[in-house]
Amino acid sequence: MISTLLVANRGEIACRIFRTCAELGIRTVAVHSDADENALHARVADSAVRLPGATPADTYLRGDLVVKAAVSAGADAVHPGYGFLSENADFARAVLDAGLVWIGPPPEAIEAMASKTRAKELMGIAPLGEVTEADLPVLVKAAAGGGGRGMRIVRRLDELDAALEGAGAEAASAFGDGEVFVEPYIERGRHVEVQILADAHGAVWPLGTRDCSLQRRHQKVIEEAPAPGLPDGLTAKLYALAVRAARAVSYTGAGTVEFLVDGTEAHFLEMNTRLQVEHPVTEAVFGIDLVAEQIRVAEGHALAAEAPPARGHAVEARLYAEDPARDWAPQTGTLHRLAVPGGVRLDTGYGDGDEIGVHYDAMLAKVVAHAPTRAEALRRLSHALEQATLHGPTTNRDLLVRSLRHEEFTAARMDTGFYDRHLAGLTAPAPDPHAPLAAALADAHGRSRFGGWRNLSSQPQTKRYLMADEEHEVHYRHTRDGLAADGVRVVHADAHLVVLDIDGVHRKFTVSRYGDRVHVNATALTALPRFPDPKAQLAPGSLLAPMPGTVVRIAEGLTEGDSVESGQPLMWLEAMKMQHQITAPVTGSLSELRVAVGQQVEPGSLLAVVKAPL
Repeated sequence: MISTLLVANRGEIACRIFRTCAELGIRTVAVHSDADENALHARVADSAVRLPGATPADTYLRGDLVVKAAVSAGADAVHPGYGFLSENADFARAVLDAGLVWIGPPPEAIEAMASKTRAKELMGIAPLGEVTEADLPVLVKAAAGGGGRGMRIVRRLDELDAALEGAGAEAASAFGDGEVFVEPYIERGRHVEVQILADAHGAVWPLGTRDCSLQRRHQKVIEEAPAPGLPDGLTAKLYALAVRAARAVSYTGAGTVEFLVDGTEAHFLEMNTRLQVEHPVTEAVFGIDLVAEQIRVAEGHALAAEAPPARGHAVEARLYAEDPARDWAPQTGTLHRLAVPGGVRLDTGYGDGDEIGVHYDAMLAKVVAHAPTRAEALRRLSHALEQATLHGPTTNRDLLVRSLRHEEFTAARMDTGFYDRHLAGLTAPAPDPHAPLAAALADAHGRSRFGGWRNLSSQPQTKRYLMADEEHEVHYRHTRDGLAADGVRVVHADAHLVVLDIDGVHRKFTVSRYGDRVHVNATALTALPRFPDPKAQLAPGSLLAPMPGTVVRIAEGLTEGDSVESGQPLMWLEAMKMQHQITAPVTGSLSELRVAVGQQVEPGSLLAVVKAPL
């Protein structure tokens, strides 16, 4: 029996595994980088071991340090979570060689399936060789890892070399393996997968299907179980292929077999030899704890003869600190408050007041709803997200709510191109027009009506806010009866709650302020100074960092004074394990280059200036 378990991971998945361990009576050990010393997963574990450094390559990808940590902390088992070393056969062997229990499939099974190229060969599928015009579009894909990293769509042959180079570099950074391959790209396919659970006694359970078609940059955003609208014959075929893949490598534990479904055809993509991010929807539908089952299988227990019956429908949304309207740019800063209403499941690796840094994935949490029907589950999840308290950096919350309510999604007609078609509409600003007034009234609560330089009570007060990239100016007055504003009646106003009578309807606005950042219900605003700084001007053609990150590459030979073309790649930033290309905004000359490879930059930092000809 396992008594102490180390999780070789961080964030949400580590916290989720610790929760099951607590229920099973298993002591827990966390590992953490220097950047994660006070992270939630390090705080909730029974003990924690430092991995010196901050980057994944120096910490969570160092299998030798993780095994050493497990031994020194007295653990007798290691769970890899997902990502990092979870599909690394050498790491699994190192765990076993140290006399520890490995919560995962045999190293040989990981080895057989960890490389997508070898997995396809095992299933009798060959990747594309030399790509021709007739093969387009194609997908360049990392052979190792997952999570959408190291993937590029190629629609023109002259883009192939750059895609191979970029995908390889990103894969090497994320997984320590730069191997990539090319496969056909299906434009309107659905991403459907089968969860499997197998024991060492020959049992393999296919635990239903999941649809994960809503993706950004090939990384899943919304997942659900079961996959809606699949014909019975196709579902049976997917089950058979998944079980075949598991038996082919003598698989044990939890795993996922992924497919791209085109009409009634299923194309094998890969087998993930680990727990998936979206496993909670399967847990909700089948009423099981997959982590507990993984542990029991590792302890040698046999599965029951049949899997439990499925019930209802479950949907999961991944809540990211990112700005979908700005090319999904990751966001950093303090997460002041994260809370969702009851009735849904929240898996998170952050607590109130935690810092969101630049080194790791931008996912804040997963929110999961389960209900008897798909329509009810979608309604429950979209409402919970809409009512959630999210105070901190920009998130994709509004995108998630709109996606869950989009007619194409509610009718189950989505595919992997959903965001390519609908992103502009899903990210169009729709702020609450009364939010700036509510913020101003909350700020004015309790202020003296007659002090210092302030205007007389009969004169209007003015405040300015930035909301959805637009400046808003609001006016209010201090009267003998309290605060007043034109067009609405102020029913109540204090520092945290404002109630306005708008056309006969009382509307409540909860207000929270953190420095110059103000959150009014689900709307975020920035309080602007009374008098703008006339020096806050940038030269035309200035390129600012859209996110915090590290400059990992500058275009070869690029120096100040060079001529550049509009759209020409100038440099690449890496943030949260994704690379982002910075291009010239206009045709002209590079008058300033302010950064060097390896330099860390903050959002808004000046990277370069491209001067257009006069």
